[in-house]
Amino acid sequence: MYLRSITTAVPPRSFTQQSCWDAMAEGAFLSTLKPRSASLIEKILTSETSGIDRRNLAIDSIADSFHHDAEALNRSFEREAPPLASNALTEALKKSGLFADEIDALFVCTCTGYLCPGVSSYVAESMGMRHDVYLVDLVGLGCGAAIPMLRAAQGFIAANPRAVVATVAVEICSAAFFANNDPGVLISLCLFGDGAAAAIWTGENTGNDWQAGHFTTTHRPAEREKVRFVNDAGRLKNQLHRAVPTIAAEAVAELYALRHGAPDQVLAHSGGRDVVDALEGVLPFSLAETRSVLRDHGNMSSPSLLFALERRLAKNRHDDHRLWLTAFGAGFATHACELWRASGP
Repeated sequence: MYLRSITTAVPPRSFTQQSCWDAMAEGAFLSTLKPRSASLIEKILTSETSGIDRRNLAIDSIADSFHHDAEALNRSFEREAPPLASNALTEALKKSGLFADEIDALFVCTCTGYLCPGVSSYVAESMGMRHDVYLVDLVGLGCGAAIPMLRAAQGFIAANPRAVVATVAVEICSAAFFANNDPGVLISLCLFGDGAAAAIWTGENTGNDWQAGHFTTTHRPAEREKVRFVNDAGRLKNQLHRAVPTIAAEAVAELYALRHGAPDQVLAHSGGRDVVDALEGVLPFSLAETRSVLRDHGNMSSPSLLFALERRLAKNRHDDHRLWLTAFGAGFATHACELWRASGP
């Protein structure tokens, strides 16, 4: 399948890491934590070594987030996810020169909230898609979901070569707000941001398009408890183990060895500073785009990889002919695919 356009969107409110710390320090939240836990949050939010400058969050204030119960958090997801996904997709359509009623299938991935029918139903309605558009929602795949979503889209295009397919990764991580004294929970609290990334794909090359393929994956259920959402009194609690950077690097190295060609750059999910450091330790690349996404937006879960892809393509480097993409997360699952320039229509 061939890429026609890719765009991203974030909520309008941006919070620096320092402003997040200031809001916590001024409120009553820190008093509910052990001193060691409060020190950990301060270190992450005020240190320049975290790799994050700011994050976009679909909230009015940091202080308000500490008072939301499970119902309020999921309502936040219901309220924020569909329009953010639609914003990203609207721009992708403009960029491609296509219209919403030309879309034959819409694939959406998310893990930070639950809707039935899924986010795709609301996006299709708000954008005026045809009544016979094929809607697919992929849930439960965590931070690595973007690549399985693209693989599913490729399967649809293989069966329907003339189809126009839209893919959207959208996460409202602020709707999965949770805080206690667990170090993994506190790190997550300081790491995640909200965002969406949309792309338009077709089965026909319009001329020097980027073609996607060579999908690979590895699943390690023995490591499942190292990173996943667990339900805590109806709220999503991120379970994050300190071994995740090592596990991710090992799995990514395994898939990189299976690549079909020599890439000009690797683009990866921005899981956090330690994760990116670990990946650079096993890959012969400096992950510049991945680090820049982490710096500007934090870890947005599934859209993060596509943010990095958008940034790389925006550079319009004529010496780029092949890109290798990888994302990983809950499962523990790791995925990869390749994009390469297709010659001629």
